[in-house]
Amino acid sequence: MSTPHKAGIVENPPANSKGRVIVASLIGTTIEFYDFYVYATAAVLVFPALFFPNATGSVALLSSFAVFGVAFIARPLGSVVFGHFGDKIGRKGTLVASLMTMGIATFLIGCLPTALVPGWTILAPAMLVVLRFLQGLALGGEWSGAALLATENAPAGKRAIWGTFPQMGAPIGFILANGLFLWISFALTSEQFMAWGWRIPFLLSAVMVIIGLWVRLKLVETPAFQKVIDEGEVSKLPVGRVFKTSWRPLILGTFVMLATYVLFYLMTTFTLSYGTTPATLEAAKAKAAAAGKPMSADSIASWVPGLGFTRNEFLIMLIIGVVFFGIFTLVSGPLAEKYGRRKMLLWVTSGIIVFGFTFVPLFGAGTAGVMTLLILGFTLMGLTFGPMGALLPEMFPTNVRYTGSAISYNMASILGAAVAPFIAVALWQSANGSPVLVGIYLSAMAVLTLIALLILKETRDLDYTSNMS
Repeated sequence: MSTPHKAGIVENPPANSKGRVIVASLIGTTIEFYDFYVYATAAVLVFPALFFPNATGSVALLSSFAVFGVAFIARPLGSVVFGHFGDKIGRKGTLVASLMTMGIATFLIGCLPTALVPGWTILAPAMLVVLRFLQGLALGGEWSGAALLATENAPAGKRAIWGTFPQMGAPIGFILANGLFLWISFALTSEQFMAWGWRIPFLLSAVMVIIGLWVRLKLVETPAFQKVIDEGEVSKLPVGRVFKTSWRPLILGTFVMLATYVLFYLMTTFTLSYGTTPATLEAAKAKAAAAGKPMSADSIASWVPGLGFTRNEFLIMLIIGVVFFGIFTLVSGPLAEKYGRRKMLLWVTSGIIVFGFTFVPLFGAGTAGVMTLLILGFTLMGLTFGPMGALLPEMFPTNVRYTGSAISYNMASILGAAVAPFIAVALWQSANGSPVLVGIYLSAMAVLTLIALLILKETRDLDYTSNMS
């Protein structure tokens, strides 16, 4: 008996399941943000003393923040490099490469000798800069790839919801990184923590990288990019084409992300510095003496008061605040689908403008006031960050989407995140310890984002697969 002929039956191309998309996009950004937060926390808690031991307290902190900012300078370059390959060879391979780069750089930071080791006084900070640059290079390509992986596999009418999958990596990575730092600081003495305990979070990132690679290597290409290949629309030079055909979305996307970046790094990096700085000069002198580094005359002259919380107290408060970040990141997806990305973000950005004027009264209201400020700030962060996973990719044609969304996202990192901690510390010092100018700075940046949103057109209902440049 002959086998029936199956002419006319077209097999469906392989597709990524919802579970695989969630895990692959979420675990990658979780790892990337974990690695980034580990450095951000160490930049405040240990790196000033270990890599800039000859500088005064405030100069050492600013030097540590300057190295922190190096990664944000690298991120636009990473967006061009990884964006090029993401739009040229596909999302899957590019995401694997970005994850490996970030993981290797973070692991090596955990192995790096400090400036306290003889012969490494100059080489240790220099190597830290190089590895920090590689971290930024990788993160410059990671976020956009994860966002495209989620949204280009999303069912119709679900892009904003699926776009929150990679966004959840930010709060989860923060909680993992700072929770681990907190556990280590409780388990070890201060001497042990400064001597070797700070290395543990960097070294443990290798475990998560291996898991992330295993998941991502099982992916198939997204339907949107597969259509670009099938129709012969792959761009030879994506960065050139995106600047030629989509320069307006590049500019708008950068400023749309500006308030999000400034808010986030003020809520994490600046508040940790401000919150753990002694509230009185006497307390600062006692803390320095206990650490075996009495304050110099220059340190005393440049000292400004903070809130006086211990490191562990404030990390716990930050972790509680970040829980609200995660909750409202998930909430933002359905809201952005129901009301549209633009309308929702207009309201949230207006809230950020008002929030900037609450810094003085809330920071000055004791533990309850500070906790309220952190919860409000991280709630706004979730509501503004969540929709970006869909909004920024939707602003660009499919064949330059990786490059366009990556450049906008990471140019905003220079204007916002790279300089935010540095500017905040300078404003804090110029106001003699008051956070008033820091709050005004946040509100001013949110005004720029509000203007960009007013110019932007709604992107919810556009054709996400067939539009080519």
